[in-house]
Amino acid sequence: MHRIESVGSPMNDESAMTRSWKDCIYQQRSELARMLREPLGQLAERCAPAWGNCEALDAVLSEHFSSIPHCSFLYCLESDGIQISNNIGPQEIVPEHLGRDRSQRPYMQEAVPAWGFLLSNAYISLREHRPSLTALQVVSRDSRTLGYLGADFDLRNLPVTSELYEEPGDWRQVKGDPAIRGTVFQQSREESPMDRNLEQALSILEELMTERGVFQCQIHFSSSLATIWTLDDPLRYRILDHETLSDPDICLIYPPRTYPPDAAIAPAEIGRILNTLQALRLTDQTFYLRMASINIFNGMVSVTFSCDGSHYMPHGEFLAKDTSFWF
Repeated sequence: MHRIESVGSPMNDESAMTRSWKDCIYQQRSELARMLREPLGQLAERCAPAWGNCEALDAVLSEHFSSIPHCSFLYCLESDGIQISNNIGPQEIVPEHLGRDRSQRPYMQEAVPAWGFLLSNAYISLREHRPSLTALQVVSRDSRTLGYLGADFDLRNLPVTSELYEEPGDWRQVKGDPAIRGTVFQQSREESPMDRNLEQALSILEELMTERGVFQCQIHFSSSLATIWTLDDPLRYRILDHETLSDPDICLIYPPRTYPPDAAIAPAEIGRILNTLQALRLTDQTFYLRMASINIFNGMVSVTFSCDGSHYMPHGEFLAKDTSFWF
């Protein structure tokens, strides 16, 4: 877990392009902590004189609710997690939470840092069943800890300050269903309709990817179909079944498109990738290719074999390996 007090130095352009999803989460949490720590600290100071008086605490939280940006609820807790105020929302007081034991909630299981402010990890809320997080600010008087000021936030209401991360381009291997892996030697590839016409089917897919605006393709060899996404309509996929993949006339439906200059895979490499996929499908009767995908912008090729193991590889690395590597 990350417990954040302040934000580090900003990343340069090169590092920003290679940030992982964890880096983006860290940046987002840092910005939220910076936004919330000071106003929660000020409100905690206002709560201290009213501590132990539910009505007075409700009044303080209601009066200063707007000072906590994007907040869903405010409340006060004893150190043992027992709530001693009502829940204060943006327009109402929710009374049924007075006396509630929050000690087992995820944010109460995290250690509050020495500086007295904790921004919890995200969790699923009990009330709305949505991703949420909680900020806890220590409330103290005369150097003695009284309890905590709690602030709940719905992730839907929080601003996103971090750019979407880049998918890493490293080779990743993912093991599949153990039941399938355990029986792999008891199975043998059954020739699918696509297998009987595989060379022509892959030639059609090469035409669609290099000349007709298809930027991603998933080939389901065992099911004899392919799923494609086009530059003209990228939010919807289209399914090409065995009959479609045996008819070159399908190319007439997709208008010619200039191959994207920012694609990570060169058009000349598409045919080489498809030829390698054909070899992986047909070379061995026990270990054979079941599914593969190509994305010209990611520059990645994924392959899933009969043992249910999957590999995600940069296309250059994929092309550098011959069938002996796999078998």
